[in-house]
Amino acid sequence: MNLKIALLQLLPEGTLEKQLIKGKNACIQAKSRGADIALFPEMWSDGYQFPQDSGKLAALSIDAESDFVRAFGELANELQMAIGITFLEKNDPKPLNSMILFDRSGKVRLHYSKVHTCTFDLEKVLASGDDFYVTELDIGRDVIKVGSMICFDREFPESARILMLKGAEVILAPNACPMEINRLSALRTRAYENMLAIATCNYPKGHPDCNGHSTVFDGVAWLRNEPGVRDMCILEAPEEEGIYVAEINMDVLRDYRDHEVMGNKYRHPDTYQALTTV
Repeated sequence: MNLKIALLQLLPEGTLEKQLIKGKNACIQAKSRGADIALFPEMWSDGYQFPQDSGKLAALSIDAESDFVRAFGELANELQMAIGITFLEKNDPKPLNSMILFDRSGKVRLHYSKVHTCTFDLEKVLASGDDFYVTELDIGRDVIKVGSMICFDREFPESARILMLKGAEVILAPNACPMEINRLSALRTRAYENMLAIATCNYPKGHPDCNGHSTVFDGVAWLRNEPGVRDMCILEAPEEEGIYVAEINMDVLRDYRDHEVMGNKYRHPDTYQALTTV
């Protein structure tokens, strides 16, 4: 069974209303191309803006039950396609950098807020999320175990590791930064060491400090009946704006997870106490 993920590598339009219109149109295009999931780049609601003034920041933030977010739930039901919508979430005392994943019936299956906010930079005005979550996503032909991490979460092995331990087969990773060789290598490593797929959606060139190169790594480093290794990167978008669709062969991934040695197979968690020492 192939899982089709559409990465909506889009330039923001400047207002919440325009973001809604452009985002909905992109989802409709993704569905026309057979996508099971459409994923937005990080904080689509405002195009990843961070005014440092608390009043201006609060004015940009929206509630998880806002008309903007709910519109994508209604669209998911209409299109019969899962949608991962990202937004600056209203929260006291500081907003959150969040993603909600609606299933194909428009039900909220996952509500995740970025744990590793970039507190050394503009994101110091945000609160951090407090956990990583995995859900079962019914796409009609199958049920996929899906989790999420956002941008800088990628740099911490524990993010993807916890999602793997909670059962994730696929990680959805909204993004807003330059995707160069080292960040791409981090994603490849997270996919390799956990035997899972990672789909990352970035803003295209033209958005400040972004350059496209949205990717999907399918997590399968080799096949039992074929010699040598294979490239786990099954999609790397160019810099330009566009909708980029990748197909993950879930049967191959699951067989690989059953037979290979990474992930949770040979861990020694009793020796890892230093990881939880504050």
